[in-house]
Amino acid sequence: MAKKVVATLKTSTGKGFAKVIRMVRSEKTGAYMFQEEIVPSDSVQEYLKKK
Repeated sequence: MAKKVVATLKTSTGKGFAKVIRMVRSEKTGAYMFQEEIVPSDSVQEYLKKK
């Protein structure tokens, strides 16, 4: 699936989007896990600031 997302982002319609990977701590186990999302390029900083 990751290859498909990266290929989509390289097309001309995908230039306005960025794939963001954040490390999030699980409330149940306390372990860290990675959360991936595709967000518009202009709102990447806002996405990373929120918790």
